[in-house]
Amino acid sequence: MNTAIILSYDGTAYHGWQTQRNASSVQQTVTEALASLLGRDVSVSGVGRTDAGVHAAGQVANFKTRSEMSCVELLENLNHYLPEDIGVISIEEVDARFHSRLNAVRKTYRYHIWNSPVHAVFDRRYTWSIEQHLDVPAMRRAAAELIGTHDYKAFSSIKRGKKSTVRTIEAIEIEQTGADITISFTGNGFLYHMVRILTGTLVEVGLHKKTQEDMQAILASLNREQAGVMAPAQGLFLVNVEYS
Repeated sequence: MNTAIILSYDGTAYHGWQTQRNASSVQQTVTEALASLLGRDVSVSGVGRTDAGVHAAGQVANFKTRSEMSCVELLENLNHYLPEDIGVISIEEVDARFHSRLNAVRKTYRYHIWNSPVHAVFDRRYTWSIEQHLDVPAMRRAAAELIGTHDYKAFSSIKRGKKSTVRTIEAIEIEQTGADITISFTGNGFLYHMVRILTGTLVEVGLHKKTQEDMQAILASLNREQAGVMAPAQGLFLVNVEYS
């Protein structure tokens, strides 16, 4: 049985999603929990390799099992084997050919900013605290320049490689409620550190260090040094994955 699971996790204590030799990861923790529950090794594939410290409200993964447990039983039992900072939201049987990463057509990430001189004490692990006033309308105008199909190499930490750095961003939505600012990015895929660098660049626009007109020049440059700072990991969440 090919099984898809949707997970949420607090990434603070983990070195990202992907299994690593000498560091704790979400993928490894989930894999070990499943192995303990099912009594055999399993291979878990995830849709996105979130960075160290990045969170997820809707990470999708899949694994194959011969267990006779129903999806309801798997859901009830698996959460007992996981630490409190990882939770399984749903489990369902899917087509044998389904792959959580290869079949994804759209992802949405959301970045949280707290724009106030007063610290977000209780949310400090889940937001980027910026004391200087951000010009949100200017950020929205700049964000519009980044929507579409472009080569986003300047907005990634990729050093070299033969894989395409062209991606499509369908929407960038910036919402503000008091000091709370969220930036949501929806697209067909994102490069290494791309969302965090896009966020840092838009913040520099909000601080009047960059302008709307700079965005097209940065894209055309294909040069990471032309883009803004990389936003810290703790404000970023993978919130939704869509399939055809």
